Amino acid sequence: MTNPITPPASATPRASQTQLADVSLGAVRTTAPTVEHHDEPLGIGEERPRLSWRVTTGARNWVQERYQLAIRRVGGGTARGAEHGDTTGWIDSAEQVLVDWPFAPLAARERVEIRVRVTGEDGVESPWSPATTLETGLLAPRDWDARFITADGPGEPDGPAPLFRREFTVRKDLLSARLYITAQGLYEARINGRRVGDHVLAPGWTSYRHRLHYQTYDVTELLLPGANALGAMLGNGWYRGYLGYWGARALYGDQRALLAQLELRYADGTEQRVVTDADWSWLPGPVLTDDLYRGEHADLRKEPAGWDRAGHDAARWQAADVLDTDPRILTAPDGPPIRRTETLPAVSLSESSSGTTLVDFGQNLVGWVRITASGGPGTEVTVRHAEVLQNGELATRPLRTATSTDTYTLAETGETVLEPRFTFHGFRYAEISGPPGLAIHDVEAVVIGSDLRRTGWFSCSDPLLERLHENVVWSMRGNFLAVPTDCPQRDERLGWTGDIQVFAPTAAFLYDVGGFLASWLRDLSADQGKDGNVPWFVPDLMPTPSPPTAAWSDAATVVPWVLHERYVDRGLLARQLPSMVAWTDCAARETDETGCWRAGFQFGDWLDPAAPADAPSAGRTPPEVVATAYLVRSAELTSLAAETLGELETARRYTELAERTRAAFAREYVTASGRILGDGQTAYALALHFDLLPTPEQRRHAARRLADLVRSGGFRIATGFVGTPLILDALTEAGEAHLAHRLLAQRQAPSWLDPVTRGATTIWERWDSLLPDGSVNPDGMTSFNHYALGAVADWMHRSLAGLAPAAPGYRSLRVRPLPGYLTRASARHLTPYGEAEVAWRLDDGAFHLSVVVPPGCTAEIWLPDDRVPEHVGSGRYSWSVPYPVGAGAQLQRTTSVRSLIDDEPSWTRLVKLLQSIEGVTFADDRALVKLAVPNLDRSVADFVSRLVADLRPGRGVDAAEILAELEEADPHA
Repeated sequence: MTNPITPPASATPRASQTQLADVSLGAVRTTAPTVEHHDEPLGIGEERPRLSWRVTTGARNWVQERYQLAIRRVGGGTARGAEHGDTTGWIDSAEQVLVDWPFAPLAARERVEIRVRVTGEDGVESPWSPATTLETGLLAPRDWDARFITADGPGEPDGPAPLFRREFTVRKDLLSARLYITAQGLYEARINGRRVGDHVLAPGWTSYRHRLHYQTYDVTELLLPGANALGAMLGNGWYRGYLGYWGARALYGDQRALLAQLELRYADGTEQRVVTDADWSWLPGPVLTDDLYRGEHADLRKEPAGWDRAGHDAARWQAADVLDTDPRILTAPDGPPIRRTETLPAVSLSESSSGTTLVDFGQNLVGWVRITASGGPGTEVTVRHAEVLQNGELATRPLRTATSTDTYTLAETGETVLEPRFTFHGFRYAEISGPPGLAIHDVEAVVIGSDLRRTGWFSCSDPLLERLHENVVWSMRGNFLAVPTDCPQRDERLGWTGDIQVFAPTAAFLYDVGGFLASWLRDLSADQGKDGNVPWFVPDLMPTPSPPTAAWSDAATVVPWVLHERYVDRGLLARQLPSMVAWTDCAARETDETGCWRAGFQFGDWLDPAAPADAPSAGRTPPEVVATAYLVRSAELTSLAAETLGELETARRYTELAERTRAAFAREYVTASGRILGDGQTAYALALHFDLLPTPEQRRHAARRLADLVRSGGFRIATGFVGTPLILDALTEAGEAHLAHRLLAQRQAPSWLDPVTRGATTIWERWDSLLPDGSVNPDGMTSFNHYALGAVADWMHRSLAGLAPAAPGYRSLRVRPLPGYLTRASARHLTPYGEAEVAWRLDDGAFHLSVVVPPGCTAEIWLPDDRVPEHVGSGRYSWSVPYPVGAGAQLQRTTSVRSLIDDEPSWTRLVKLLQSIEGVTFADDRALVKLAVPNLDRSVADFVSRLVADLRPGRGVDAAEILAELEEADPHA
């Protein structure tokens, strides 16, 4: 039987028959340079920042030959004032991503403008680009005059959020003002009654013992000639609140503290500094309690009127205490801050079964509820949150101890806008009680997250797949909040290393995470043990060191390599190589005399659907198989990183380790014919995708066994956190892409699309977070917003749409779409070199492909059934080649059962025919699959005859009739 998913070879002409789009030449322009991974390069921490730029042109095959950079020092942010510009002269290089800083190192507080221009092969110079203004922050401890101040006594992790204030005088000839600020805890700063900046939950979360971010704000416009006031409110946040699933709090310290340094520069060159010191005063504020897990309680009656303005009566305010904190932990951020990124209106307002007001926002999200409430002084407003409903009420059990409740006490009559300052929640539904006359337009959801720039998009002909992809995006948005967390709602919200290890490629396509994950990797290195061990989550909070754990700790090698692959970031690779080496050495020490890693605790293939509910690590694939496979992977990635950086001896050493471990894996876990220990899908996916099988025969057998396991599983998911991101790639590489499509398109549980058909708007933690009867999984570890299993989106981008990097930074693209059951798909990605796009459709018996290759890049183009690719340079291209749709051959009695199962329309037809026999029932097609598995190599005629005889013995059912109906029907019509 011919598989309907793949057309006959004769249907596709060679790539030499390609039709190229007619694209006219265009002028060459360069974008304003970008600085490191900063979208807003104010207060950066690099004195020699790397620069990047993109080129726009309609000219085909354009490649940069030379570039020139210009710098001009400008006033307002530099103590040295304006200076004349300077240029580099022409530099012969095609590099345009993260190129080295060619000028003298920048000093602290220095402000410059940068421009670039380029030439191509024709030597024509582009115009100078628009200017990018960048400004350094405080680069060394000596740049800080401020001291940390606190209102908390030692050993007192309770109490209202304190307000701090200080008045000062500003002259009329103010030129510029910068506020450098951070906190032990969370801060919200105010000047003259106005909020400073738009960051929320600042300064974010880092490994506070090693690194504490400070922020830089241009506050020039907030200051007035004469008397001014600078104030701030402090919350607990990650520093002092509850943190972790074991009920701990104040893990970093029990004293919230503020550090602020306001620097004013005047037209005559003089400077003035207002810094936190003993001259500041404090008073308990209106936020009585605040916690990231439990929520926030504010009594608005307790906020002193005008406290953040000059002239406030501060007689009741107390002097702040000064702390002795090491300024060496202070560092400028690598990535964007947390912000409000969107607001969503309520889609319904209803009464719950208990009589409370329920609000549905139609989307599981991360943030909080903003309410315009009415009521007199003393009116209490309470907001509770949950991701799903159970029996018409909020399902709060999955939150565990995270009560996720915000309460407000109103201060005055009339409308008041309510929203918290120092907490966040994961929710779709909210229960609101207290305010009278609440209407749907009085309520909206505020979405927050690290303010990442979107860079990737996907579309296809299946609305369910598009919704699945959108769910992946929303789960990433909710969990990329300061650090890449596992979930945003319960008492956890930790930077689990295993989750980001599998999800990093998807993340790097959807958003620019270069700076965000570079910052997280700094924390990983800082928290890494002296023995090289990497903790289960970063920042590390464990009371005792976690044991070395495969696939989780391997984030130390996988994530840096992904970032280099997607952003050409050799600098990050060089910085992380010692961490990669240390982890790989640590894992290697865990091996025994066989060369395999078999001892110690492992998560294994976490949440394999076959694992018992109370033992999610006990999946079908033995943990030692996972651990040894990942040791090979980490050794290879460490070798590749070292080779990329020119450290050839290090590269050789880890290549040898990879080969030794690969041989040990095959020796201990693989039979001569290719059967792998555990015989689970994850074991074969690891072995195939990580290239762990030494002989072609073993690889062919493993590929065939994996395919049969997918068939025998009824095309339902049979993998957990480790296998799920690999299974579709392993099938594709094994020549079984049609099975990958069947697995992805499955709508019955467990599958990617089952939650979508049941209304999910984010990715679930468990395949059965919601049970078939609609009830919430009773296990204590149940989340409806986990991005890990959404790692499948990477395959959707690379294989379904066909847009993949073939060289770091997408300098070369690999365009190889796999149409499958879809009639169209597209992917668009803003690469470091410019926008790349692949779009294809099946129409009128033809396959139509259009491709955009960014300037300076090349692409290899694979049309369906091509054996070799066509290579093109930058530009816009299109192809149209014959592609019969619905080309499945008519069923033959001699067809094998394996091929019958692969042909979904024919298989579905057989299921229906058998179910029509009186007295024969199948709960679903899996019951028939179990009967088919021992007969995969038999003919359809033999299988149906045996099956009918077994199903209806002595009842006169004629197998020939079923075969005739199966043959006569054309399921592909």
